[in-house]
Amino acid sequence: MCICVDCRWVDRCQAYHAVERQHGVDHLSEVPDFEPRSPRIHVSVMDLPGGGAGIEWDVRACSSFASDPGRWSRLRPGEAVPQ
Repeated sequence: MCICVDCRWVDRCQAYHAVERQHGVDHLSEVPDFEPRSPRIHVSVMDLPGGGAGIEWDVRACSSFASDPGRWSRLRPGEAVPQ
């Protein structure tokens, strides 16, 4: 799971913005202004039913991570937290 959902910078972060773009989801911010230090994005390739392939992007480490549990959920109340 992406650590960004519990980071104080999630709505301003350029790395999370790139992950959102790869997932094809709505952005928390159209113009993120926070450049994180040393984000590590884990990319997984998985088999999908029917013989296709899917790609999962997750930030797994980041020197700028600042814990703010539930931040993403507070920004998008009622929506399911991305997995």
